[in-house]
Amino acid sequence: MLINCKGTLMDLSSPKVMGILNCTPDSFFDGGKNNSIKVALDKVSQWLEEGIDILDLGAYSSKPNAAFVTENEEIERLSPILKAVVKEFPQLCISVDTFRSAVARFALEEGVSIVNDISSGNLDSEMMKTVAHYQVPYIMMHMRGTPQTMFQHTDYYNLVQEILFYFSEKVALARSYGINDLIVDPGFGFSKNTTQNFELLQKLNFFKTLPLPLLVGISRKSMIYKTLNVSPQEALNGTTALHMLALLQGASILRVHDVKEAKECIQLFTQMQF
Repeated sequence: MLINCKGTLMDLSSPKVMGILNCTPDSFFDGGKNNSIKVALDKVSQWLEEGIDILDLGAYSSKPNAAFVTENEEIERLSPILKAVVKEFPQLCISVDTFRSAVARFALEEGVSIVNDISSGNLDSEMMKTVAHYQVPYIMMHMRGTPQTMFQHTDYYNLVQEILFYFSEKVALARSYGINDLIVDPGFGFSKNTTQNFELLQKLNFFKTLPLPLLVGISRKSMIYKTLNVSPQEALNGTTALHMLALLQGASILRVHDVKEAKECIQLFTQMQF
């Protein structure tokens, strides 16, 4: 499973780590901590030493009940940190976490290699056209509604079957636009309650039927910290435990807050594959 990141082929047949760098004041885990350019560059430098494969930059918090942010404000938040990271680390593969085509276009012009869209084009009809124009990999996530309304949409007849059908439609649409490199994200925590999140994780290997690289984003999420009755800051151990399960079920990319621990998890997982 190869994806083309601006001329460099990345092989997703061996699992990769995507580090989350939020340029927002209200992220559920690290809100506001990375808004300084110096702090952001120090974090990326540390992650490169730890073996990060992809950096995911986002400037719109998608946590439950997050505040709405205008398109211009999202770009203003993203711009200084993105430009500084690209200048300092020009070889780093960067994805932009946005559901807006204008933000994606801005980021792609600034050197981003991947678009990570929580709405799979549902919240901006121009998104797939934009991705196709730039011929970059496209991460499509499953979500119902918006970040503000998603927890009003947790009724499913058959959770996994409905998500697979959703992706079959989205993949066909993306292919019709000419998008070559697709990655699917089942959307843990998005329009799903805790019980549904664990069902999804248990049945993750069903997504091999698509067949496309699978991104898993469970790092420090409420399905972990609420189950363990701890804070997000105390949820690293639980995150690592579920990361190993996700790898065993076929995850290609782990989207994480803690690169070193995720890389170690992959190293141990890889050691078992003989």
